[in-house]
This record gives sequence, C-alpha cells and structure tokens, in this order.
Amino acid sequence: MRGGSCIKGGGEVNLVASSWPSIALPHPHSFSEELRCVEMDSAAGGIARTKSDQLEMAPPRPPTLSPTPSAESMPVADANGGPSLSRKSSLGKKLVGSSPATKAGHHLRSTRSGHMKVDCEDGGSGGSLSRASSASLGFSFSFTGFTALPEDIVSDITALTGGDKGIDLEPGRSRKRLMSETTYPIYVKFTEVRYKVILRGITRTNEKDILQGITGSAKPGELLALMGPSGSGKTTLLSLLSGRTADNVVQGSITYNDEPYAKSLKSRIGFVTQDDVLFAHLTVRETLTYAALLRLPRTMTRKQKEERAMNVIYELGLERCQDTIIGGSFVRGVSGGERKRVCIGNEIIMNPSLLFLDEPTSGLDSTTALRTIQVLNDIAESGKTVVTTIHQPSSRLFHRFDKLILLGRGSLLFFGRASKAMAYFASIGCVPLIAMNPAEFLLDLANGNINDVTLPSELEEKVQSRNLGGSTRNAKPSPEDVHEYLVETYETRVADKQKKKLLAPLPISEDMKITLSSTKRDWGASWWQQYSILFWRGLKERRHDYLSWMRITQVLAIAVILGLLWWHSNIATQIGQEDQAGLLFFISVFWGFFPVFTAIFTFPQERAMLNKERAVDMYRLSAYFIARTTSDLPLDLLLPIIFLLIVYFMAGLRLSIEHFFLSMLVVFLSIVAAQGLGLAIGASFMNIKQATTLASVTVMTFMLAGGFFVKRVPAFISWLRFISFNYHSYRLLLKVQYDHVPPHLNVNHLDNGVMEVAAMIAMVFAYRFLAYVSLRRMKLSS
Repeated sequence: MRGGSCIKGGGEVNLVASSWPSIALPHPHSFSEELRCVEMDSAAGGIARTKSDQLEMAPPRPPTLSPTPSAESMPVADANGGPSLSRKSSLGKKLVGSSPATKAGHHLRSTRSGHMKVDCEDGGSGGSLSRASSASLGFSFSFTGFTALPEDIVSDITALTGGDKGIDLEPGRSRKRLMSETTYPIYVKFTEVRYKVILRGITRTNEKDILQGITGSAKPGELLALMGPSGSGKTTLLSLLSGRTADNVVQGSITYNDEPYAKSLKSRIGFVTQDDVLFAHLTVRETLTYAALLRLPRTMTRKQKEERAMNVIYELGLERCQDTIIGGSFVRGVSGGERKRVCIGNEIIMNPSLLFLDEPTSGLDSTTALRTIQVLNDIAESGKTVVTTIHQPSSRLFHRFDKLILLGRGSLLFFGRASKAMAYFASIGCVPLIAMNPAEFLLDLANGNINDVTLPSELEEKVQSRNLGGSTRNAKPSPEDVHEYLVETYETRVADKQKKKLLAPLPISEDMKITLSSTKRDWGASWWQQYSILFWRGLKERRHDYLSWMRITQVLAIAVILGLLWWHSNIATQIGQEDQAGLLFFISVFWGFFPVFTAIFTFPQERAMLNKERAVDMYRLSAYFIARTTSDLPLDLLLPIIFLLIVYFMAGLRLSIEHFFLSMLVVFLSIVAAQGLGLAIGASFMNIKQATTLASVTVMTFMLAGGFFVKRVPAFISWLRFISFNYHSYRLLLKVQYDHVPPHLNVNHLDNGVMEVAAMIAMVFAYRFLAYVSLRRMKLSS
C-alpha cells in the first residue's frame, strides 16, 4: 500500500504511516486501498490471518492530514473539518469518530466474513494485534488517510466494489427486489428430532438411525444452511421440516409459529428438489405461467397471474431466455443456472413463507452457484424463511449463510450463526494448521478427518489412555473417536442453552395460529380451469414426441410396405379374401401393440412431476388424469389417419366413404382401448421395465386367446378374448369390409357388430378407471 508499511517484530505488528498527501483520485478503484498484515506464530503452529475493512468516505473536507499518525490512531475528520485522532480498539468494530457526519453513516464497513473477528489490543507504542482462534486466511484492513470525494463518485465506487447485497444475477444489469409484497411470517423450531428407517430382511427386521436428536430453528429473514457429508441426513431433515416425510418412526417436535404441521401450510411452503423436475419442451415463460395459473389464488384474474409470472422472470434475471425451452438430457435448452432459477421461480411465484431447497448449487460452477445463493439471500430479506442443504460450498458461499447446522452421521455437531462456527471449533481445540476454506474444514471434522487440524487435548488424552497398554503410542484418533468427541462436546457446552431458547414461546397472536391450524384446502383454480390449463400444457409438451420425425417415419414406412404387399388385392377369389383378412388382422394387431407400448411410459415418466405438484396441492388428481388422457387423443389420432389413407387405397379395400370412415372409427376405438390398458399397467407399476414385461405378455395372450391361431381354445382360457381389443377390432373390420363374412374365414357369431362396439367402449372406460385408482393409491414420495 502506498504510504504505509507492515513491520513485524517481537510478535507485534506495527503500522507506520508515512506522509499522506492530499489526493484527488481520478479513478474510483484507487479510492480504497488495503493493507494486509500477516502474523505467523510458529510456536503454536499458527496460520496467517487476514481481515479486510473498508472505510466509506465522509463529506468533502480540507485536505489537511497528519503526516505521521501512530499505529494506535486513525485520522478522522472532526466536526470543524480538521483531523482528529480516534483510538481504534478493535479491528472487528466500526471506526467511530467525533464527527456527526460519521455518526450518520460514514463509518468503516467491515467485509462480510465467516471468519472470527480479530481484536487489536491497546497498549505500547506498537499497537499489538492479538491472535484469533479461528482458522482464516489472514486479516487485512483498509487504511485511508485522505478525505472523501463527492457523493456521486462514492456511489460509483459502491457500484464497482459491490457490497454484500450488490451482486447481480447478470453483470451490468439492474433488477428489482424479489417479492415486494408482504409475506406471512413463519418461525420454524425443531427440537430433538429423530428419524429411523425400518430395513426389512428375509429373516429379520432392523432399524437404522438417520437423525439423532437434531435441534435448531429458523426465522423470517434468515438463510439457514444444512451442511454435512453425504449420508449425514441433510435431505431427510429438510423433508421432515417441509412436511414431506411423515412416519411413525419420527420423534421430536417440529413447530411452525409454535403450532404443529397442518395441511394449510402446503400453500405457504415452497420446496425445490435437488433434481430439476421440469417439462423439457416448455419454454421458461410457459413453465412459470402455467405454475402461476394453477397455484395463485382464485381472487386474482388470469391477467394478474400472467403479470406475476413475468415479474418473477425479470426478478430472477430470466428475461433473456424466457422464450427458450427448458431442455433436458436429450434436448438442448437453458443453462444449468437458469434451469435452477426456473425451479426457484416455480416456488416463489406464490410468495411462500417457507422456502426449502435441496442442494440448489449441485452441478453449478462457483460463479453461478454464488448468484443462486444471492437469489436466496434476496428472498430471505423479503421476509421469508429459507432453509437449504449444501454439500460443499465455496468460501464465498459459506459467508452468505446466516445460520448453519452441521451434521455428521445423523448427529448435530453445530448449530448457530455461520460466522461463529470457526470460533466455536477453535474454542474446543480444533484449529486448522493450514489455510483452507471454512466449509472444507467443517466437512473434514464432520467426516472425522483431523489431518492438518490441531488435536484437542481431551481427545488426545483419551486416545493415549486407551492405547497405554498397547504397543502403539502417539496414535491418531479414529474417525469414530473424533465424531464422538464433537457430539459430546456440543451437547455439554451448547445444546442445553439452545434448547432453553427454543422452548421460549413466540409472541404470536391467536389469529395467526388459527390460520396455520386450518385444514381446509384452497385450490388456486376451479376444476374446469385446472383441466383446461393441464390440457393445453400437456398438448404443448408432448407434441414434440408424438410428431417426431422418427415416429412419423416409422408409421409411414409400415404403411407403404403394407400397401405394396397388398397392392390392389382382389377379393373375387377365396385366396384374395384370405389375404385381405390377413391385412385386416395385421392392422388390428399393429394398432393394438403400438398404443399400448406408447401409453405405458405416460405416468412412470411423469411420476416425479406428479409427486412434486400433488405435494403442494397444485391441482386435483381427477383434473390431471382426464386432461392427461384427453390431451393425447388429438395427437394419437393423427398418425392413424395418415396410415389408413395410404394403406386403404393402396390395398384396394372397399372404396366407399361410408366404409372408409367406419374402418377409421374401428381403428380409433382399438387405439383408445389399447391406450387404456397401457395407462393401467403403467400406473399400477410405475416402473417402465416391469410394465413393459407385463404389457408384452398381456397383449400376446389377448392375441393368442382370440382363436386366430388355435381353432379349439380351451374353455378355461377362452373367456380372455372378450377383454381383448384385438379380437373385437378384427371382427369389426371384417364386418365393415364384408356385409356377410365368408364362412372360410372362421368368424362365428358376428351379427351387426353392436356387441363388439359395446365391449370396446366398456374397455375404454374400464381400463382408464383402473389406471385412475392406481394413481390414487400411489404413495407420494418426498
């Protein structure tokens, strides 16, 4: 730094400032200069520590400065404009002068940091700096000895330096604050939360502890981070707090404004899953608009809901990609950070009081992850309670957290202010020996890894006493020993104080408690509106799959091959009639197989989306089911029309408008009935492999039991042909082509076809009803 030096001697750091000239800096970056002083304590294995402070400028003053201020003093403008010396007692505190302007807000602004604040002891001419017990990279502070420039330049500097709240989602672009409307405040408190899973084996049943007595809290305006290694129970705790996991093995207390969980909380809780559950072919604007139409209350008009969706788009910095599809594994779309912001927008669009996020930064680069966390900071500042799990954040991300819960093997290792975590572990003897990311240090401790960490004396004595009679001396403690020491230390030193604080009742009115305890569901749209919105959403999403060039090519190729094989078939002879009957049989089989194996994937592929949207009461299941099945019909019937137009005239079937449309109607009935069977099988298993296996067996059984290949079908299995759409569609196609079916085709008891049509219609509704019951019985997973 210009005009200053850092001299180390005798364990003290002396600051000597040379003459400070009067300065009128032309560039804002030269406005703030930083002096970094590093103290190394080799005897204690200490590490370099830094702390950075910035001095915001006071109004313009005459440039009269003391030429050589002492290390204990800092030049501060007095009320008359002249310099005065104010003793600085702590580097972690704001510099306060005697000037009223200084008291009004022109003070020293500390950089937001998760490191422990380093105190500067008064005494001696050297102004010695006391050691800090936390593990930080080093301490630094800004040392300015000149007066301030005008306020317009200061504002430019603030924009360039970017304080804690100044990081924008997109560089160089301003944005509005998130959710300016009022938010219903909800305080979350949880004490002694325990959770077990039951592992059922062949011979015995075991219980596995996932969470063991977790205690903590979060209030509006705070960002609480759940941190710990993989398998420590972060996602389980998040699911419990959000009300998505309810089981008999849950113990402890979880309250919301001192009230237990109620169904009315669903509309006030937003949950962002770790995996981005979005429709790949919808655009960003369509995704958020449909969410707004379904989730926002009925009191808002459609136009107001659409405006809310656009506001969220601009507030999250998504306007540049609002017309870009989301994309997925096989479709290119928006970037990972934009996709994550769309997921967040899906939840904050209803202005929730509680927002839970499961590892929102997974798979993102450090810069995109920082922007995502900054979005969460802004959401919390708007009055919401934000709780997120985080796997291994960078140091900049760690400094953004207000509160921290550190989990290890399902136990609580730390709960409190994130900025005090390092100080706490330093107080129990765990100090890093090298400079490292605070989050990395905490995760090492949670894993029981004490490499490059000072060994607590109590733990060392315990290990030595255990190995006293053995041959191994100076043995390092095992990860189990470290974990046990950390858990016991937290329970004896901190846990009781935290529990007493949480037991204190909140000053909440009874009206607020009644609001949370209400069990009435409040749907955002009527049933018909839900059906209409879901119908158009499904139509837009699946048109890309149904009208893909691969599927169209498949149908066209088969149609042309059939037309060439049966080119202008002649029914004047018995052989020609049998050949044409073979074509009709293939048509009934093809349009029985094809829809079944297409419909099987419907519900298993959308299971994650269905679970997510049903968990927040986004719509009624009946509206979703009917919209999902009917939105497929226009797309499913387009390819059969093209197919029949090619095959019917190339094969020379009965040339009549009436007979052509009757044949098409029979094919349509076969498709809709076959679809119902595929939907029922898919909804029953919700597993594509299992459903595909059962579907292939079922369709082959229907075809064989129809009597097409075996003339004498045993009576105990012959009844299957009555629930086979292949059997009925083939008989109807023969009836359409021949007024009197020839006897040599072996089709018996075929009258006017009314029974076949009634059976097909009954299958259309029966199979779909079975699919709906299977969906209704499906258990929602977290």
